[in-house]
Amino acid sequence: MSKNFKDSVDILCRLAELHMYNDSYKSISLAEKITNISSDHGYGDGLSDGYFLKANGYGALQKMDSALLYYQKSISTSKEFGIQRNLASAMANISVIEGQNGNYAKAIMLMDTVARMNLEENDYLNYGVTLNNRAYHFYEQGDFVNAMKGYKAALSVLDTIPRDIFRRGDIYRNIAKLNYQEEDFKDALRYFNESNAIYTEVNDFLFQSYVWSDKGNVYLAIKDYGEAIKSYNTSIRISEEHDFKESKSLALANLAIALREQGQYTQAILAFNESVKDLEHEESMANKIVHEYHLGYTYALMGQQENALDHLNRSVEWADSVGQSNELKNALDYRSKAYALWGMEKSALMDLLKMNVIKDSIFNAKKSRQIEQLQTLYETEKKEAEIALQEEEIKTLNAQSKADKLQKGIYAGGMASALAVSGLLFFGFRQRIKKNRIAREKQEAIYQQEIEHKQKELASQTLHLVQKNTFIQELMENLENIKNSPEKFKMEFRRIVMLLKKENASDKDWEVFKSYFADVHNDFDQKLKTIYPDISEKEIRLAAFLRMNLTTKEIAATLNVLPDSILKSKYRLKKKLGLGKDQDLNQFLNAL
Repeated sequence: MSKNFKDSVDILCRLAELHMYNDSYKSISLAEKITNISSDHGYGDGLSDGYFLKANGYGALQKMDSALLYYQKSISTSKEFGIQRNLASAMANISVIEGQNGNYAKAIMLMDTVARMNLEENDYLNYGVTLNNRAYHFYEQGDFVNAMKGYKAALSVLDTIPRDIFRRGDIYRNIAKLNYQEEDFKDALRYFNESNAIYTEVNDFLFQSYVWSDKGNVYLAIKDYGEAIKSYNTSIRISEEHDFKESKSLALANLAIALREQGQYTQAILAFNESVKDLEHEESMANKIVHEYHLGYTYALMGQQENALDHLNRSVEWADSVGQSNELKNALDYRSKAYALWGMEKSALMDLLKMNVIKDSIFNAKKSRQIEQLQTLYETEKKEAEIALQEEEIKTLNAQSKADKLQKGIYAGGMASALAVSGLLFFGFRQRIKKNRIAREKQEAIYQQEIEHKQKELASQTLHLVQKNTFIQELMENLENIKNSPEKFKMEFRRIVMLLKKENASDKDWEVFKSYFADVHNDFDQKLKTIYPDISEKEIRLAAFLRMNLTTKEIAATLNVLPDSILKSKYRLKKKLGLGKDQDLNQFLNAL
């Protein structure tokens, strides 16, 4: 080790970075040495680096609580020693963790702070990266409009910077994922290819392997199993060549699903089991649950009931024990499908009912979280306004204090003039306070109205048709599977299906939904009828769902039609409304 402790710290930092992803525990151990040496010598830069690298190591291990702790220590150390080291990077990483925890409002605010720091330091590369990360928080919330705006803003910055072009590849990949979620599979493939071209140019083999897996998912969605399997195998080959265990695991799991979809159950089981071998780090509980229900359902399709139930029951128990609501919903869904395959219709119905309850809770929790996030933004804005006002008051009082000192040295004849000026300053100050207060009150009123609107929307959307019709559709699909059950079930089967069809055809729920929707959205249907008298009730219904930002898939489930039918209806509606090719239908409806 070098006699100069700073040289030692520098070498250890490089080693810790080198081992960050191939041996994270070693990286953490090296970071611990960095902090010990730096602490002994009161070396602030080294302490900040050590904590930051330690946080990165825990982050690579998916131990986010520990990562968060050491990012915060890195920030507090930098502030203590009056240095800028790692401040922006640590805050950006904390933002990512907050986003993973669902605290999107806080995550976005942190990214905004990081963006300002990037600009102050003229660090335009990281500014572009920050815009991309900020946009990803919107994507995770399902706010695809703001996500796309953010990605395009990030690209406009990074397109001007010739170095680190892999960053542009990251944005193209994010845009592709967004298009995939919107079921725009053509554009998804185009942007995945754009990102892959950049990763190939810079020899970024890790992200090449991920993109090939992403492309496989697109082909799987459009049921092009040949291309899907080819893409997954390419991802696996690249991963094996470069010993990328995590990406190989992901591609193998996706390959297994594609094989199962084609009825190649034995090969699917082999791929599922292979996907969890030789992982660099222990799988997260969420991944374990997903593995269990997919494996269980595959065994169910093979007719291995005992084996299937073993895995399916485990997935349900694990998801329930750790509070993974979304994965519990999926686990119950796959178990209900398995029960239906075996003619156990009562068990299938019970799991479907439980799944529907969880769907409702997730739906309501999501809307409630949006309200809380809005409330947080409102409180933050309010606090910032108060701080700004206090700072202005302090500045003005300081200015008055200086004026008072000057006045003491002025002869009596000038005193009146000085007081007059002081009076004008005070009057101006009061006017500014009044103006700021009025502006703040207006902003508070806007936020309050928006919060109330969200609360109404929560009540409205809780009642709307998506939940009920999706449940009925799934129930009917599962009941179809018991057609070949013993003779005694036939009459019961026919009766239930007839009742469900009758209920599903009813327009009563639509009328109830319409009344709630009109309250929240200011008689939206009447506005449409006034502007476009020949618009049909079906077109108004579609417009209402689009106004609520429901996806094509959700609308299709609500109306019990295929997604392709919704796409055609959207095209016809756009044409009827006289919108051009470049005009966005959703934006137009939201503006009404």
